[in-house]
Amino acid sequence: MGSAENREDLRYPIGTYEQEGPISAEQRDAWIEDIRLLPGQLAEAVAGLSEEQLDTPYREGGWTVRQVVHHLADSHMNSLIRMKLGLTEDNPTIKPYEEADWAELADSKSYPVAPSLALIEALHDRWTTLLKSMEDADFARTFYHPGSRQTPRLDWNLGFYAWHGKHHVAHIVALRKRMGW
Repeated sequence: MGSAENREDLRYPIGTYEQEGPISAEQRDAWIEDIRLLPGQLAEAVAGLSEEQLDTPYREGGWTVRQVVHHLADSHMNSLIRMKLGLTEDNPTIKPYEEADWAELADSKSYPVAPSLALIEALHDRWTTLLKSMEDADFARTFYHPGSRQTPRLDWNLGFYAWHGKHHVAHIVALRKRMGW
C-alpha cells in the first residue's frame, strides 16, 4: 500500500458514505440502531485517555481526539435540528456551519470531553426516540443545504450520520491501536 493510500485510510478508515437508490425500512432500522449505540461506542473509544492523548491528532494534519469528540456533539446537534426542520417545514433551507472553524474554537480545542460525551448521550437518546416515531413518508421529506446545493431526503441524512459517528469513532480506535494505547 502506498503512502497516499495509507493517508486516505487514516482519513476514511471505514470508507466514505455512499448511498444510492431506495433505502429500505430494514436499512433505516439498522442506521437508527447505529445512532442509538454511538454514545457508548464513543465513550469506550476515549475511556482512560490522558489529556495528552486527547490532544493527539488522529492523523497528521487532522483534528485531535478532543476536537473529534466535540465535533461529533456539534455536528449531530445540527443534524437533529435539520431533521426536525425537515419534518416540520416543506423543504426548508438549513443553515450550514464552518465545522473546521468550530473545531478551532476554545470549547473544541481545550474543553474537557466529558460534557460533550454527556451531551451526545442525551442527544442520541432523544434523536433515537424521534427516529423510531417516523413513518415512511417522514423519511422521504427533504431539506435544502445551500453549501452543497443538495436536497437530501431525511433517510439519506440518517444514513450519513450513522456513518459519520462510526467514521469518527474509527479515527480514535485506529489511533489508539497505532499508538498502543
